[in-house]
This record gives sequence, structure tokens and C-alpha cells, in this order.
Amino acid sequence: MDPRLEPIVKAYDVRGRSPEQLDATIARALGEAFAHEVGVAGGGKVVVGHDMRDTSPVLARAFGEGVRSTGADVVEIGLASTDMLYFASGDLDLPGAMVTASHNPAVYNGLKLCRAGARPIGLETGLRAIADRAGELLDREQTPAVTGGVESVDALSRYAAYLHELVPVTGRRLKVVADAGNGMAGHTVPSVFADLDVDLVPMYFELDGSFPNHEANPLDHSTLVDLQERVRSEGADVGLAFDGDADRCFVVDERGAVVSPSAITALIGARALREHPGATVLHNVICSRAVPEIIAEHGGTPVRTPVGHSLIKAEMARTGAVFGGEHSGHFYFKDFYLADSGMIAGLHVLAALAETEGTVSELMAEYDRYPSSGEINSTVDDADAVLETLRSTYAEHDQDTLDGLTVTAADWWFNVRKSNTEPLLRLNVEGADEATMARVRDEVLGLIRSGDAA
Repeated sequence: MDPRLEPIVKAYDVRGRSPEQLDATIARALGEAFAHEVGVAGGGKVVVGHDMRDTSPVLARAFGEGVRSTGADVVEIGLASTDMLYFASGDLDLPGAMVTASHNPAVYNGLKLCRAGARPIGLETGLRAIADRAGELLDREQTPAVTGGVESVDALSRYAAYLHELVPVTGRRLKVVADAGNGMAGHTVPSVFADLDVDLVPMYFELDGSFPNHEANPLDHSTLVDLQERVRSEGADVGLAFDGDADRCFVVDERGAVVSPSAITALIGARALREHPGATVLHNVICSRAVPEIIAEHGGTPVRTPVGHSLIKAEMARTGAVFGGEHSGHFYFKDFYLADSGMIAGLHVLAALAETEGTVSELMAEYDRYPSSGEINSTVDDADAVLETLRSTYAEHDQDTLDGLTVTAADWWFNVRKSNTEPLLRLNVEGADEATMARVRDEVLGLIRSGDAA
């Protein structure tokens, strides 16, 4: 791969500092290469959206020029969340590109790419080929003229209407605090919530790619402090926190406590099984043991998957699953082109809550059964050596390597995975009770962080 592209082409997307690593020239080359890879060069169309970062309009325009230099047309949807771009790709049956760096800091930007129908493109399913062709294009002395056309489409209203069809929210009126983190939920939530029977309390809805209030990364619970306080001070029923491109959603209950994404997976899975009895529901390797238990209790078939959206979407297509959830707050829906949507997940929580007279904490108690450590990252010198130490130390227990190393006992389990991009090991531990979880967590962390293991 071209050395100019290698640092920014990741497993599932393109992402790097902009404009230092990702500038208009590179975006244009990627757009041209993308048009060839998805088969639209010479007469097709590509839908393009972008987030609110300062560099996003320039990169979206350049990417579109690259597409149009092949004779293809660009359908611009302008400001969009990533799941809104996936909707447009599915609704229009066109390949798509979203300019965003999701939850990354302001100095970053990137591209998420998909084929028609929101089918994902990862490194092994087209992204490497796009990068290789783009690298060759960067060395040309002269770029071809732009010959394709441009049209603008209002995807937001169609997106909102479609989500209301998928998840009707009926019952009692709710008070909802939504924290957009100055990201794209500030653009999409007002349209989606306009027709809901809710009292909406908006937080940080002003689009600002410098993220002046906090990083738009709810996986880091320190970014949820403002939302937790606002939910309590407002006496709200629930709080929703979105990441920068609004494809992930985290939930805060009426007390300000963060609801486990595994519990949300179990809740939505159980709701999906009401509509599709006996269906398959996916959960990744770091989801709670409660998820497959609850799916089975509701008559469904739980299927365990590796972490990562391209892998989960492929497994959904293979198994015909109606829903899939990741502990990172990504939720995937068969009736949303197999794509992930934080907004749909949030609507499911509101719909389930509105059907009851109770609180979020009461609603979720059924789905949140076991204490967990959360994800703990450790920097290591030799990740493979550490994993081998763990394999031998826990040799008497059940082990699998579906994604990293998972070790399972009767009353606990842990998973350790390597980061794709950093010299890190990521640990998740769950136990039957708090003491068991803490004991196993500390034991495994001691091995990971000891000089002998590393």
C-alpha cells in the first residue's frame, strides 16, 4: 500500500489527522478509486454525506469530484449522521460515502464507505483495492476533468419517517434528555423527535467539530457526567448520549446511572423476537452472558460473533438475524439494511419505557444480571506472549479464540483482545457477583501487566 495511505487506511474505514494525513488530494483519489471499485464509473451514482467537522465539507467535495471524474454522478445529502448515510444508501440503492471521524478528536477526519444497500466495505472486502488504486492515482501528473453531475437530496425527512415506521413510540409521555456532544445528533434528533410524544431537553445540539463541551465518545463514561447531572436535575425519565456521527447511543437511567449496552442488546433482542418468533439474534464476544440467556428464554437463537461492524453485518446476512448488538453501543437491524443505528436503539428504549409505568432502572433490571469490569486497556510489549501466558495459566478452563482469547468458568468469564491499531490488550471480565468479577479482573490484569507476561 502507498505509504501516504497506509497510516490512514484501517480495518473498516479511512481515518487520520486532517489535513495533515487526509487532505483534498487524497480524498479525490479515493473517490475516483471508489467509483471504479463499486462499478459506477461511466454512468452510475454515489451518495455522499458529511459530518460537522471543519474539514468535512472540503473532503466531501473532493471525494465527490473524484467520483465525478469517472463519469459517475454524486447525490449529495449534505450534513448527515452515519446511519442517515446508510439509510440513503439503502433507500436509493446506491453505494455511499460518509465523511466523518466518528468519536475521534477534532484534528481527525475519515471516510466510511459502503456498497449499494449499505453493504459494508472493509479492508478485505474492497478497501484495500480502493487504497491501492488511489495510491497509483496520486502519482499522475494530471487529474482527469470532472464530467459527472451533482444533485442534492433531502434524506433527513425520509430517514425520520422511516424510523417512525420501524419503531412506533406509543404510551405515556416521556421526558428525555439528549446529549448530542455537538455532533450530528444535533442535526438528526430534532427531526426524529418532532413527531414523538416526548418532552425533549436538548444538550449540546450546536454543530461544532471542535467539540467545545466534551468529546463525543460516550464509551468513555467521563463524557457522560453532564448528561447524568442534567437527567437528575430535570427529573427526566431517561437520558440518551450519541457519539460524533450519531451511529452509537448510550442510555442513562432516571438516577443518572449508565445502562449497560449489553442490557440494551438483550432488551432490543427480546422486543425483536416478539415480532419475529424464533429468529436469530447476534451478540459479540464481549457482551454479557445475560444476552444469550435472555434471547434463548424468549425463544430466539443467540449467535456469538467477533467484534467489528463488517463482521457482524456479514454474519447477519449469513444467518438471517433480525438484530445484532455490540457492547460498544453499536446496534444492527435487519430492517435497516443490516446497518447500525444509535437512533433506532434509542427509540426502542423509549418505546419499551413508554409501554410501562415504571422507571428505566426497573425496566432494565431484568436484562442487567451480572457485574462486569467494563473494557480495561493495557499497553504491552508483546501481546502474543501475554495471550500465551493466559492460555497456559487458565488451561483447565474452557477457552475459545473466536476474537482474542475467551476463558469461561461456571461463575465468570473474561475476554482479552488485541487492538487493531495500537500495542494494547483489551480486557473484559464478568462474574456472577461483584466479588467474583473483581477477583478475576485483578488476577488477569496482574498477569497482563506483569513483566513476566509482557
